Amino acid sequence: MITRHDLKELQALTKVPALSILLPTHRTSPDNKQDPILVKNLVADAKDRLSKEFSARDLEPLLKKLDELVADIDYTYALDGLALFVAHDFAKKFYLPFTVPQRVIIGQSFATRDLVYGLHRAQRYWVFLLSQNASRLLAGTGDTLEEVYNKDFPLQMEGPGATTALPDSADSAYMDDRHRRFFQSVDRAFTDYAEDDTLPIVVGGVVRQISFFQEVSQYKSQIVGTLSSNFDKATVSELVPEVWPFIQAVRSQQRADALAALDTAIGEKKVSTALQEIWQLANEGRGKLLLVESGYHVPGVVDDKGGLQIVEAKGGTEVMDDAIDEIIEAVLAKGGEVMLMEDGSLADHHGIVLTLRY
Repeated sequence: MITRHDLKELQALTKVPALSILLPTHRTSPDNKQDPILVKNLVADAKDRLSKEFSARDLEPLLKKLDELVADIDYTYALDGLALFVAHDFAKKFYLPFTVPQRVIIGQSFATRDLVYGLHRAQRYWVFLLSQNASRLLAGTGDTLEEVYNKDFPLQMEGPGATTALPDSADSAYMDDRHRRFFQSVDRAFTDYAEDDTLPIVVGGVVRQISFFQEVSQYKSQIVGTLSSNFDKATVSELVPEVWPFIQAVRSQQRADALAALDTAIGEKKVSTALQEIWQLANEGRGKLLLVESGYHVPGVVDDKGGLQIVEAKGGTEVMDDAIDEIIEAVLAKGGEVMLMEDGSLADHHGIVLTLRY
C-alpha cells in the first residue's frame, strides 16, 4: 500500500525512461480472475511503445526488472488498484486501497497524480504495535491496513534484556530506561514517514510500553487512541476492527470542524460554490479549505483561456476524467486544505464549496 513516504521517493526519481503502469483490480473472485489478463495486456502495450522509442540494448535492464516485478504480483492479495513503477535501476509495485484508471505512462518521471488523488480521498493514519521483540508500523488508508516491511520496520530491541543477558546489577529501573531508549529509537525511525505529515496515530501494546512511548515520542500529540494488549502475533485482519472506531471518531471530528469553519467563512462572505469559479480561485491560490462530497465527480475540459468547461461524459485525451481531482490537487499545491465529506452533507452547496483566504 502506498504512503506519503513512498510518494516522495517516487517523485524524487527522474529516470528516462520511467515506466508507470496503473490499473483497477478486484479483491474477490471471480472478478479478480481478469486482473492478470489486464496486466499482461498493459505490459505488452508498454513494451511495444518502449521498443518504438528506445533500442533493445537500452531497454534490456528495464524490461528485466519489469518482468520480475510482474512475476511477483500476488493477485490473491489485490485490493482496488495496482501500480507498477519501473526504471533501469528501480522497480516497485503497490497494491492500492482505491481504484485508479488503467493507463501506461512513459516519461521522465513516474506518474503519481492518481495516487495523490486516491490518498486524499480516504482517511490515512498510522498504527504502532509496540514490543521489544519487534515493534511494528502499519499504514492505514480507510479501512485497509498494511504493515511496513523494510530496513526500518519491524524494529527489534537489541542488547541487554533482549538479545543478550542482563548484567547482574540490573534492576527494574535499568530495564525501564532500556525500554525508553528503545521506544525512542522506534520514534526516530518513524521520522521519515511522518515528515510534513500530521496524520492520526493509534498505539497498541502493553500499558507500560505505551506509557514509555508516550513519554519519549515527539508525535504524542497525534495519538488518537491506544489499545492495551500484546500484539506480537496479531494479524492485520484482527487489527482493523480494533483500530477503525478511533479513525471514524477522528474523521467525524474533522468534518465537524470543517463545517464550523465553513459557517465562519459564510458569515465573512469568503466562500464560493460555483464549480467554474472554484476552479479559477483554486488555481489562483485563493483557496483556504475545500469541502467536497466523497462521491462527487465531474468530467471536464480546460478551455483556451484556462477556464473549466463541464462536459457530459468521460472520453478523449482532452477530457479530464474528474475535474474535482484537479481542483483538489490545485488547492493542495497552493497550500490549502481539503476535507472529503459524506455524500449529501453539502447538498445546499451542490456537493462542493471553497472557503477563501481573501
